[in-house]
Amino acid sequence: MRRFAFVLLLAGLLPLSAHAVEMGEDGLHKEPWLALTFKDMAEDLQTANDDGRRLAIIFEQRGCIYCRKMHEEVFSDPKIRDYIEQNFMVVQMNLFGDEEVTDFDGEALPEKEMAKRWGVVFTPTMLFMPKEVPDGGTAAQAAVEILPGAFGKGTTMSMLRWVNEELYEGEEHFQKYHARRFMEEEQAQ
Repeated sequence: MRRFAFVLLLAGLLPLSAHAVEMGEDGLHKEPWLALTFKDMAEDLQTANDDGRRLAIIFEQRGCIYCRKMHEEVFSDPKIRDYIEQNFMVVQMNLFGDEEVTDFDGEALPEKEMAKRWGVVFTPTMLFMPKEVPDGGTAAQAAVEILPGAFGKGTTMSMLRWVNEELYEGEEHFQKYHARRFMEEEQAQ
């Protein structure tokens, strides 16, 4: 009887464990909110705009411990997950991948070469696109913000809001915005 009670207790604790994230054959984490596209940046931007969302590109790699941390500890938060689903179209790229990517200027390269072209050297890295990209530019040149590395829930949510609300157009620097939001949330508790 004790053994049965112990098994029931363990089964009840399973939902409290870390968010399990599906892994693709490419070794990258797969979230339901990741968009499956042909990785044509101009088309993806148009699709995001048509849906009333912002385009974001996330670079990851197989075995990335920081990517795992983002998926299990940050993207699993219902507030962050819901905010992404409602406001962003996210295209995942593999830092060492071979799938073809077409940049805004028409240049087509494998993911790993596009990462070099855009200066992406670390995973995860998120590039946030404006609603309109000037002709002849690259995604790296057009990006309104780049989030290099794994950050906690607060910083990630601040960046998502910063981009979605186009606060980068204002005078307040992101770091000051993030610090102000942090203080406001602390005082509200």
